[in-house]
Amino acid sequence: MRMIFVNLPVRDVEASKAFFAALGFGHNPDFSDETAACIVIDENIFVMVMTHEKFAGFINGEISDAHKTTEVLTCLSADSRQEVDDLLAKALAAGGKPWLPAIDMGPMYGVSFQDLDGHVWEVMHMDMSAEAAA
Repeated sequence: MRMIFVNLPVRDVEASKAFFAALGFGHNPDFSDETAACIVIDENIFVMVMTHEKFAGFINGEISDAHKTTEVLTCLSADSRQEVDDLLAKALAAGGKPWLPAIDMGPMYGVSFQDLDGHVWEVMHMDMSAEAAA
């Protein structure tokens, strides 16, 4: 089984841990310290939030400022439109910022937000039953 690890530079590891906990995601202390934290999104999906100093050790060049440029769109699936809306509400209540307006294309519905460090997250629900009926 493959696993996905998204690595993100953050200004404050503890604040990022609290942000993702507010969204309902777990934390694996076995792969965390004062410079990084392993956020558990799902069984095989993890986000490693790292201080800028630690992140810089893994890259060539400079760390982009996600508040000024978009370096990646990370999209998570949701089981329902309500779950999409709920996750956006949690993100905004935890200090995230809205990004683009909601997308409503019939069977596909999604929202987006920026986390505390400006990284863009999308949450999408795709009604596969609508596709099967077509």
